[in-house]
Amino acid sequence: MRVLFVCLGNICRSPAAYAATRAALAEAGLDGQVELDSAGLGAWHLGNPPNPRMIAAASRVGLQLDGTARQIDATELRGWDLIVAMDRSNVAHLRAMAPDDAVRERIRLFREFDPTADSDEVPDPYYGDDQGFSDVVAICQSAAHGLAGALAQQLGSGASR
Repeated sequence: MRVLFVCLGNICRSPAAYAATRAALAEAGLDGQVELDSAGLGAWHLGNPPNPRMIAAASRVGLQLDGTARQIDATELRGWDLIVAMDRSNVAHLRAMAPDDAVRERIRLFREFDPTADSDEVPDPYYGDDQGFSDVVAICQSAAHGLAGALAQQLGSGASR
């Protein structure tokens, strides 16, 4: 099982979603059963580490953000079992890039996996204050637990939160 997280620049939301999901999968006993990665739709931050404010917000709850920003390539979309976007604009862009309906069906919003969500989007904290980054980390943790549960069911492991 391969899951890709996508946001606009790959320095805030998708790295946080990746880290939160990695932790939720470990908690669910699914280490090594799901390959995760993240990417951005734009090239603004290529090669840069995650945003320092996102790193700090994630660190406060025990999540480690690493890696460098990369831009998604339309040719790689077929290789992912699930492509998880942070907002509706990301979904629309990814679906427009998708080579066929089979790939388009694998593109989902991250917060679809959070039954407690009050919105279907993960807000972009980039231009906001530090609290926005903390809020996004909490949102990602909640959605990540839901995603880990869904993946556990799909993998037939019976593991849960």
